[in-house]
Amino acid sequence: MAHPKEVHLDDNIQLGDEGAKLGKKLLGAGAVALGLGIALGGGPFGAQFQASYLVAFMYVLALGLGSLWFVAIQHLTNARWSVVVRRVGELHAANMPILAGLALLVLLPMLTGQSALYDWLDHGKVEASHILHHKAGYLNLGFFLGRCAFYFGFWALLSTHFLKQSTAQDASGDATISSSLQRISAPGMILFALTLTFCVIDLVMSLDPEFFSTIFGVYYFAGCVSSAYSLLALSLMWLQGHGRLVNSVNREHFHDVGKMMFAFVVFWAYIAFSQFMLIWYADVPEETHWFHARFDGDWKVVSGVLLVCHFVLPFFGLLSRHVKRNRKTLAFWAVWLLVIEYVDLYWLVMPEVSEHGHVPLSVVDVLTWVGAACLFLGASALRAKGRNLVPTRDPRLADSLAFENL
Repeated sequence: MAHPKEVHLDDNIQLGDEGAKLGKKLLGAGAVALGLGIALGGGPFGAQFQASYLVAFMYVLALGLGSLWFVAIQHLTNARWSVVVRRVGELHAANMPILAGLALLVLLPMLTGQSALYDWLDHGKVEASHILHHKAGYLNLGFFLGRCAFYFGFWALLSTHFLKQSTAQDASGDATISSSLQRISAPGMILFALTLTFCVIDLVMSLDPEFFSTIFGVYYFAGCVSSAYSLLALSLMWLQGHGRLVNSVNREHFHDVGKMMFAFVVFWAYIAFSQFMLIWYADVPEETHWFHARFDGDWKVVSGVLLVCHFVLPFFGLLSRHVKRNRKTLAFWAVWLLVIEYVDLYWLVMPEVSEHGHVPLSVVDVLTWVGAACLFLGASALRAKGRNLVPTRDPRLADSLAFENL
């Protein structure tokens, strides 16, 4: 068994009881906010709650999936710079079992025949539509539930394995664990791409079952990663503000996190434009009607806001090296990207369940968003108790501590 040279960290790398207290407060706040959302949204089967909750759920799912991708890509590429920040990503990614539980609120109305969102569950509409009739082999409740079980089961197993093995290495110092996780990451990344793509097709694109786009999953993935890096930056800043990782994580690491935030702002814009341009140019009615709905009435304003606030402003805002190396400016853009990701998901979901041209803003939207986010963050904080916030015996830790941007 290979043992790496142990690196002494002159730092506070345990969240301890503070994490447990924070986690309980966040979980309590999340439960209250979600409960109010259910009450004001007409109950768990109310149309308003179902729509608002789907947006909120896809938001926290994006945080979990983006974090899982971050962990997997670090192992796959044998990355050294990220070792000191990877454990925080692992803690967020390991929320996948929690997210599987939260998914039940999306699936429950479907199971009870009270879904207000998915037309393909209505047998009458399926029989009346030639397109839906031919898609029935894929869009049917039994197959849908089976796919969801596979998605969340795979994500839960992969994320839990990453965290379990990484923390086991803290105790054993076995350097071969890093090699094992790298090997697992290769097929894991392929299956991750497939499950993410089909999941967002099932949960979001099938809201309009006659619409289809071959890069819909990639569009969602871009927002997942942008949001995950933003959350990572803010989590590290919060930890440093509470006396943790003060010496281990420095501006060089924040600079690289900022570079990835910037990269996925550009990637999101590239995918968004590609999807729009190809569909609009082809002028196929089954595709173009989807964009017509988002350029109608008040939604035209939201579309413009996305263009400016999801690409133009953060592109120039994050372009400078100095912005990415300054915690205050990086924190500003991290919060910005996390907020605009919610707007993006709202833009994906709500035009399908609201009156044409009308943006159905509601307090239920805010309550479900806050509730789901608090539950996600609270679970991460509780999971941090008893664990090091840095993989202390990872063989690449010394390189990560000495990392410098050129």
